[in-house]
Amino acid sequence: MKSSAAHGSSEGQTVAADTAGIPELLSLTADGLPDSAGILLRARSFAQPLIEHETLDSGENILAHADAVAAILRTIGGSEAMQAACYLVYAGEHLNHPQEVIAKAFGESFATLAVETAKLIRVQRLSRDAQSDAQLIDDPKLRTENVRKMLLAFSRDLRVVMLRLASRLQTLRYHAISRQAASPNLARESLQVFAPLANRLGIWQIKWEMEDLAFRFLEPETYRTVARLLDEKRAERESSMERLRAGLASELQAQGIRATVQGRPKHIYSIVKKMRGKALDFDKVFDIRALRVVVPSVPDCYAALSWVHSRFTPVIDEFDDYIAKPKPNGYQSLHTIVRNSAGQPIEIQIRTQGMHDHAEHGVAAHWAYKEAGAKGYAGVTAGGQYDAKIAVLRQLLAWERDLSGAVQDKGLFEDRIYVLTPDAAVVELPQGATPVDFAYTVHTNLGHRCRGARVDGVMVSLNTPLQNGQTVEITAAREGGPSRDWLNADLGYLVSSRGRAKVRAWFNAQITHETVARGREAVEKLLQREGKTAIRLEDLASKLGFKSADALFEVVGKDEFSLRNIELLLKPPLPVLTPDDYLLLKKTRHSEKIPRSGVLVVGVDSLMTQLAKCCKPVPPDIIGGFVSRGKGVSVHRSDCSNFREFAARHAERVIQVAWGVPTSKESAVYPVDVAVEAADRQGLLRDISDVFAKEKMNVIGVQTQSVKGTAWMTFTVEVLDSGRLERVLAVVRDVPNVRSARRR
Repeated sequence: MKSSAAHGSSEGQTVAADTAGIPELLSLTADGLPDSAGILLRARSFAQPLIEHETLDSGENILAHADAVAAILRTIGGSEAMQAACYLVYAGEHLNHPQEVIAKAFGESFATLAVETAKLIRVQRLSRDAQSDAQLIDDPKLRTENVRKMLLAFSRDLRVVMLRLASRLQTLRYHAISRQAASPNLARESLQVFAPLANRLGIWQIKWEMEDLAFRFLEPETYRTVARLLDEKRAERESSMERLRAGLASELQAQGIRATVQGRPKHIYSIVKKMRGKALDFDKVFDIRALRVVVPSVPDCYAALSWVHSRFTPVIDEFDDYIAKPKPNGYQSLHTIVRNSAGQPIEIQIRTQGMHDHAEHGVAAHWAYKEAGAKGYAGVTAGGQYDAKIAVLRQLLAWERDLSGAVQDKGLFEDRIYVLTPDAAVVELPQGATPVDFAYTVHTNLGHRCRGARVDGVMVSLNTPLQNGQTVEITAAREGGPSRDWLNADLGYLVSSRGRAKVRAWFNAQITHETVARGREAVEKLLQREGKTAIRLEDLASKLGFKSADALFEVVGKDEFSLRNIELLLKPPLPVLTPDDYLLLKKTRHSEKIPRSGVLVVGVDSLMTQLAKCCKPVPPDIIGGFVSRGKGVSVHRSDCSNFREFAARHAERVIQVAWGVPTSKESAVYPVDVAVEAADRQGLLRDISDVFAKEKMNVIGVQTQSVKGTAWMTFTVEVLDSGRLERVLAVVRDVPNVRSARRR
């Protein structure tokens, strides 16, 4: 494996290395492993040869990074399958065809996850690279666009959220451990985008640590100052808090309340925010001293709260009941501030074990990705799994709104909303969009057949404006089309220009269809009247200069092309001859027994003759003559359709003719048209021309046309007789790619 240092994001954007073929790669997943080996072990075995010698631009080894990400996912409740996915994401960066290779080894679900995550990593890296030091990520427009791209990527596969959060946390940890400063762009993005996302999903473990690490790189002096203040009285504070913790636990136990009491970690960023937000000194920040009480049930929560308030002096304005009124992300707990005998403030949180688990890991820990199957959206198929997915998507949409709130006055997010399909896919729409806009965005055909809509389970009119986060379900007819009312701007059915364009296109297509049908009917009636129903409509259109029969029917249906033109093509006008016209055919020289055409007129001496261009007869074809005005006798093959029509209409002008014997030493030659159809290729024309040249057959004209890979060629060649022509055509048919070669 060729090692190549990464030059992209510090979270997995690397240069794709040359890899072995697919069979060799697939064998890596089983080499030395039993069939029963878990997905995590198989994924790591697959990725190790590809990434173990590769590094990120931060200097961190990629395999070590993937190991750490898997460990983070494990601590917040991520399944073994999700942990395995992080190895495949980084391995995919070193594969030329990651979707194909990973799908064959692990299935389409893992392949899609790896590709989607890698795609998002590239988008974020390019976004950060495009930002100048002056802009960083404080530029609202840059930030909102980045968030939009992240939101859409997350919605396609929710597992991407967990992988990106865990990867970003590990990147910050590596910078801290290695004492390398993270770039300001990366730190700001972590603090202003990723940490709020973790907060919205209720994953407090990641939120607090990411905030502290990012703040450490953005404001190192402030971070060190607060950390020093915490350390200065740490021993004294921790000693007093331990006494308080033990006393509180035993006293609750004496009250019959089974409780686990523990100290709560102090998060520097939250302390700084409170100091700045409330203009407090360090000693006045309440949660420097904090305890968490975990009890079995909700009644126990309120019983513990009652006892705490009776035991200590509560700060009345600092009480929050998040059990009765949970936070939007589902967080539940009782928060109260009390003062001890020394008057020091202490924050106490009271919750059940279930609330605590949710607070630590958030709704994301309950996703149904523990054993992602082949069915459903990213492995989620039904029931509570679907409800959990909807909950997460709603939090993602709320996260987007949180970030956009600060820039609403700039109009950066006011023009877009995000709604959900019944399968929990996110659809981006313009502000004020309706269910009809939604239907056309999902699929054009769904838009055409849209007849009703449910929004969050309630039937609404089709011109109801949609709101962020709503779930929209369309009721569609089996067939049919849109209403013309949808194009009426005053009725408000369509806001998106894309939807209006699709409706207009549908009606234009209907008009064109009706016009073509009307033209087809007129042309077919004409052909029936003329007894020409056997003619191919495509051939007729081609002779009239149209690309297709429908193109002919359309102009006929619009009355832009007269049927008289078709009649003239089917029945060309014949010249009217007077008896004196026959005298004009007499030649003044009677000594020439055989005309230049090589044809003798039986019973009439020295009549001027010419070979008909429509059928180009050649000896020994059976021929017939037709007396034309001023041009002598036109000689046709007896099976020529024009000759048969002339004879049927003017039998008196048909004259018997025969091939004569040339008097000169040189044999007479005759021009003949040869039609060749072949699959087009380089050198085809040259190869066919070589055949005629080798057979000593002179080519005096060539016409060729190629359409969609098929070549149609017409060669005009001079021949002595038709028998020799057939032998040459047999040789032409043997030329590679030639499908047919025949005389016209």
